[in-house]
Amino acid sequence: MRNRDWFLGKKSVPALCMAVAVFLMVGCSSSSKGEAIDLMPAPAIYSEFVNPFEKDVLPPSTIYYATNRAPAVEGELAYSSLRGGVLRFGAASIKMGEGDFSWEEAKRISLLKNRTDKYPLKVESVNEYGVLGSSLNGFVAKDFNEVGVETTGKEFARHIDEKLSRSKRKDVFVYVHGYKVDFNNPILVTAELWHFLGYDGAFIAYSWPSTPRTLAYLSDLETAELSSYQFRAFLEFLAKKTDAERIHIVGYSAGTRIVDKALFQLTLANRHVSKEGLKELKLGHVMLIGSDMDGAIFAANIREGMLDIVEDLSVYVSDSDSAVAVAEWLFDWGRLGQVSREMSVPVKSFLEANPKLRVIDVTGAADADAGNGHGYFRDSPWVSSDILMTLMYDLPPEERGLAKDVDMPIWEFPEDYQQRLLEKLQVKLKPQ
Repeated sequence: MRNRDWFLGKKSVPALCMAVAVFLMVGCSSSSKGEAIDLMPAPAIYSEFVNPFEKDVLPPSTIYYATNRAPAVEGELAYSSLRGGVLRFGAASIKMGEGDFSWEEAKRISLLKNRTDKYPLKVESVNEYGVLGSSLNGFVAKDFNEVGVETTGKEFARHIDEKLSRSKRKDVFVYVHGYKVDFNNPILVTAELWHFLGYDGAFIAYSWPSTPRTLAYLSDLETAELSSYQFRAFLEFLAKKTDAERIHIVGYSAGTRIVDKALFQLTLANRHVSKEGLKELKLGHVMLIGSDMDGAIFAANIREGMLDIVEDLSVYVSDSDSAVAVAEWLFDWGRLGQVSREMSVPVKSFLEANPKLRVIDVTGAADADAGNGHGYFRDSPWVSSDILMTLMYDLPPEERGLAKDVDMPIWEFPEDYQQRLLEKLQVKLKPQ
């Protein structure tokens, strides 16, 4: 995207045949029918100096989830790809590795820089705690009448608060997945992200009813639109009913539409609330990664004041993301997850005047172009380092080893990124 204003303009793209388009769209997914995923490469920064696995840290037996999927009637998965019309809370038991691994061995394997053996993650069982009655959409969940089911979310909040009480960080982290995956996939991605955060705080998978089928892309986008309303209710629940001090959100691919729409709804609902009152939303770092949404829609929401309700908002973009390029071809409008080097003066001025909005170009990051370039937040050890250092240490871009583009208000990964990040962390983490 070299000839388009970032999140505002439009250009034609080379004609692509539908077969190629369908092929490239596979980028959002990695599992179906409950298959395992392999643990992502170790983030580049992790070493003896930066190690998330402290001696007293033990892996939890479960991963928390919130889902608006309908319960599965049969099969291996607990929830189907149908719209459920109500948020359900619970926890999933995760199996890490094959055979009997000790925790010490699991930690060693996790941090290997050139890991050759696969280290699979798989969901073994699911335990539902109840539903959030305030999220019920009677137009969708017409047959919901589960007598005796816990509907306040109190049980789920209790589990979250218990985890927070044992954590250094009293923060909740939420992962929102992309299209074409089943219920298990976001559970497993959440498990590996929480794993590399050292299991501090509470990490929750938000599993919306996407469909593990490539041609379901357009229908999944409408489901994402609907899911944003329940995601907003979920964020309000976390802020009001748990002990979370901050709520951080990692949105990926089509899941960024859910995050953006929910934040926009909260912006409008709190338009006349004071700055002090907005802190009650507890929204911290928000990341939109590989976003396939229309950049102009995002820009309009930003102009309505969406930055006012978050601590900061990072948009990760890439020149190598083929899946986002296909989304551009389908809709013929620029995508938020693409790169632009030709911004208009108003866009430049806005970014320079609003450092809370951070555009991060991952094109130069190691392995950011792996596969079709869409899964760089897991495939690139540099990008995963950047994301985790933000969540772990609250570091702004200049303290994470990133470099400002000479001509544009965009952050990039320089060739000496790892060394720069290490030097920054050595200063920050040096005993006082």
